[in-house]
Amino acid sequence: MSSRYGGGSKQTDAMGPHGETLLDYSVFDAKRAGFGRVVFVIRREGEAVFRERVVSRLEPHLPVTLCYQDAADLPAGFSPPPGRTKPWGTGHAVLAARQVIAEPFCVINADDFYGRDSFAAIGDFLRRPPAAEGGPARWAMVGFPLRNTLSEHGKVARGVCATGPDGLLTGMEEMTDIFQTETGAENRPEGQPARPLTGDETVSMNMWGFGPEVLARFGESLVDFLTARPGDLKAEFYLPLGVDEAIRAGHAVCEVLPTTSRWFGVTYQDDKPRVQEAVRGIVDAGEYASPLWS
Repeated sequence: MSSRYGGGSKQTDAMGPHGETLLDYSVFDAKRAGFGRVVFVIRREGEAVFRERVVSRLEPHLPVTLCYQDAADLPAGFSPPPGRTKPWGTGHAVLAARQVIAEPFCVINADDFYGRDSFAAIGDFLRRPPAAEGGPARWAMVGFPLRNTLSEHGKVARGVCATGPDGLLTGMEEMTDIFQTETGAENRPEGQPARPLTGDETVSMNMWGFGPEVLARFGESLVDFLTARPGDLKAEFYLPLGVDEAIRAGHAVCEVLPTTSRWFGVTYQDDKPRVQEAVRGIVDAGEYASPLWS
C-alpha cells in the first residue's frame, strides 16, 4: 500500500535508467536463475496501473498471473471485523496465490532489490530433491545483514533471525520499529523500552523458498492467528510468523542462505534517489542491459 512512501506506488515507480521498476530487475534475475513464471499478488483497485507499468513489459518474456489480496478472503467461519479494510499482511498475501501455485516457488517483496546471486541461491535450493516423506518440510531464506537494510529517513520493519550451528533458522522476531543509529540500530516499539541492535544481525527481507505444502500450513496458522485476535483492526499475519510457528512445531526446517548480492529498497520517498543511484551503478558495471528488456 506504500503507506510510508507518499505519492504513488513504490512498486511501480521508475528506478532504472529507462523507467524500469525494481520488479523488472527481480523478474529478470529470476528468469536467468531458471524460474519459469511469475505470480503477482496485488490489490484489485491497482490492477489497471499495474498492468500498464509492469505486466505489459514482462508478458513477452514469461507467463504472468495476477492474484488479488482481499481483507475478506479468510478461512471458513471468519470475516473481517467492522471497519477493517487493510489486508492481513505478507503471510496472507502468499495465501492469496494458493489456487495457482502447485510447485516449489520463491516469494519476494515487490519493492526490494535482491540481486542476481540471491535468485541463483534460492533457485539452486528449490531444484534439490524434496524432503523425505514423513519428515519436516525443508524451506529456505536468503539472509542479509541488518545494517545494510536500514533507511536514513525513518523506521523499517525487519524479521530478525536466530540460527543454529547447522545454519538452520531457529526463530524469527518481527521488529516493526527499527531506526538507524550512529552505532547500529534500535527497535523502538511504542510504549516499550528501546532495544539496541548491533547492525550485524541477520534479517529476512522476505526472500523465501518454499514447497507448495507451505500453503496448507499457512492456512492453518492463519486460523490460529484470527482466533486469537477477534475484532483486531490492525493485526497482520506476517510471513515470518507462519514460518516461525512451523519451525517451532517441528513441521519444517529452514536454511538461511548467504548471498554476495547487495540489497536495497525503498521505504520512503527520500530513499528513491539513493536507490536510483545504486541501480545506475550496477547497470553501468554491465550487470544489466539498458534498457533491461531490450
